Amino acid sequence: MADVLKQVPVREQDPEVRAKNFEEVCLGYNQEEAMDEATRCLECKNAKCIAGCPVAINIPDFIREVKKGNIEEAYKVISRSSALPSVCGRVCPQESQCEERCIRGIKGEPVSIGKLERFVGDYALEHDIKPEGAKEKKNHKVAVIGSGPAGITCAGDLAKMGYDVTVFEALHELGGVLVYGIPEFRLPKHKVVAKEIGKVKELGVKFETNVVIGKSVTIDQLIEEEGFEAVFIGSGAGLPMFMGIPGENANGVFSANEYLTRSNLMKAFDSSYDTPLAAGKKVAVVGGGNVAMDAARTALRLGAEVHIVYRRSEEELPARVEEVHHAKEEGIIFNLLTNPKEILVDENGSVKGMRVVKMELGEPDASGRRRPIEIPDSEYEIEVDTVIMSLGTSPNPLIASTTKGLDVNRRKCIIAEEENGQTSKAAVFAGGDAVTGAATVILAMGAGKAGAKGIDEYLSNK
Repeated sequence: MADVLKQVPVREQDPEVRAKNFEEVCLGYNQEEAMDEATRCLECKNAKCIAGCPVAINIPDFIREVKKGNIEEAYKVISRSSALPSVCGRVCPQESQCEERCIRGIKGEPVSIGKLERFVGDYALEHDIKPEGAKEKKNHKVAVIGSGPAGITCAGDLAKMGYDVTVFEALHELGGVLVYGIPEFRLPKHKVVAKEIGKVKELGVKFETNVVIGKSVTIDQLIEEEGFEAVFIGSGAGLPMFMGIPGENANGVFSANEYLTRSNLMKAFDSSYDTPLAAGKKVAVVGGGNVAMDAARTALRLGAEVHIVYRRSEEELPARVEEVHHAKEEGIIFNLLTNPKEILVDENGSVKGMRVVKMELGEPDASGRRRPIEIPDSEYEIEVDTVIMSLGTSPNPLIASTTKGLDVNRRKCIIAEEENGQTSKAAVFAGGDAVTGAATVILAMGAGKAGAKGIDEYLSNK
């Protein structure tokens, strides 16, 4: 029986072994461990954990079913709110959402809600348990742009309401950032992502790949020529940001986006594929978010010595605590309170090092984090042959620039209402990173749900 104050520990691959492979780091609960962990839930009447979940899963209800061993019922509870439990159970920042509000966590550790969700999601995939579909069909066509977490969630919710939904994806594989952005060792593509999308297909959603909206076809054409009555834009934020420092155009400088896409989508991590990827012997990753950790841990697995270069201290690292902990365990070196000034380039135009400066923290800035200030005369050089810039991304301006009447803000993000996804253009809704700029999978899913609700209201009143 579990100690009620402590979480049932979750099994993981040994750091020394996993630093050399791309298999999943966290192995998850088995049924006995999951049922044991579920007994720690207090089944609060006014459950604060639900309010902490962007897609409002009825957490006490699903955990109650796990406790009884009714895993299929637990899945049904979750799938009313979420199309991607196996994904969210792995990549959601539960520690700052549902688990942060868990009453059990006031005294002792919060219930491992994320690991329980992952167990239920995986059980449903293994036992081919289907989500509940629409009771009756509605005679309305809806287009969804992008098959990432926002698009998939919106499409799944609309299909459950009975709409005829087609998802248009620019790349050749479905899943958006789940496939090209998050590494295999955190989120297995075939075992998890493809199968969860398969469940959305079972709801009757159609998918078309290699369709770049704004190039192959515009939103106006979808509405005027192809008979779609509403459109949801969930096209993400795929445009990388750079620092604008000297040497950034050198060979061997990547955006984290490009580096991860080559590794994940083009399978550079698998020696049976001939994907060009400069693995590098000594790699610097600039940035401190989850994407920076993903890029750093990928480079490490491809055989490099890896440094994270981040201008604030460890307390301000935006990445999840679990990601930072895993990175350190695997041997990634953290150069904190350090900021790049210049990338040094050899006579062939390739990276040979980076000139950096030491920082100290001053007063908090608009983000609430203390602002880094350069320490005079503290510049030094580090020897690297590859630099990966992980400074965030913004939406690709292609859709906005080819859709008349669609308003964007100065960061090129589409302006949309938070509660229903409505944009400045009638019949067009949007959500996820295309609206917020780069954020989390679960926030994009929350926006996909809001968009589905908005589209349903719009078409019901039409």
